[in-house]
Amino acid sequence: MDFVLSGVAACGACLFTNPLEVVKTRMQLQGELKSRGSYQVYYRNVFHAFYTIGKVDGLTGLQKGLVPGLVYQFFMNGVRLGSYAIIESSGYIHTDGRISGVKSIVAGAIAGVVGAFMGSPIYLVKTHLQSQSTSSIAVGHQYKHKGMIHALAAIHREQGILGLWRGSSAAIPRVSVGSAAQLSTFSVSKEFVTGLQLFSEGSWLIALSAGMMSSVVVVLAMTPFDVVSTRLYNQPVNSLGQGELYRGFVDCFSKTLQKEGLTGLYKGLGASYFRLGPHTILSLLFWNELRAFYLRYS
Repeated sequence: MDFVLSGVAACGACLFTNPLEVVKTRMQLQGELKSRGSYQVYYRNVFHAFYTIGKVDGLTGLQKGLVPGLVYQFFMNGVRLGSYAIIESSGYIHTDGRISGVKSIVAGAIAGVVGAFMGSPIYLVKTHLQSQSTSSIAVGHQYKHKGMIHALAAIHREQGILGLWRGSSAAIPRVSVGSAAQLSTFSVSKEFVTGLQLFSEGSWLIALSAGMMSSVVVVLAMTPFDVVSTRLYNQPVNSLGQGELYRGFVDCFSKTLQKEGLTGLYKGLGASYFRLGPHTILSLLFWNELRAFYLRYS
């Protein structure tokens, strides 16, 4: 039940934040491997990107990749949050009755690795679909998928089963770093807020406050990995299924840093926070409240 409740909580957050994920993906691909001022800027900031995508691609353009997004959130976060919930309830992250920062970081990272590996094929398809746009505002490589099932079949047919896990070399460190930062800061923040006694015991405001604190840490820690992950997933491939722009995580990281500087690794930071911030807050809040509801009435 921990896995199911975790997946449902993440899907609930995804319904609200998927348009922000589309915006974030486009901004991270804009000006790929080009120095500042040498490329056409279609998206000046997160708000302009919203307006541009809505105007050119229509409102449905802002919900591209929603189906694989929901499937990804259910399975990846179901496994990730569910695993962490079991570790937490078993007492493995506590030392002398208090939450251990180191143990919660390790537990969050382990849960993230498992979730990222399980969800990698769906994340690959989601990235392809969210980057697809009208040619006048297109950024990054443009795939021609007609939907999630069509994309999975096409990738499997052209690149084999391993092709579905292309880009996982970036997804695993991305999710493990994000998961470690998110779950450890959430657990520690929740304990801290509870200790302040600002809210009544068991109040949903405790989880909301802890989620808001966690969201800031997550975005700062995760964005460079998120940029690299998006680019590895979306890059074109040759007939052997090998990436044409990057050989792997380290190659993509170093090329982006060399060509675009440190700001290149933080492209779409505003969009990342507007997406990851609310998603972190909502998913952790839903997760906490669903678990409390289940324990209360089961």
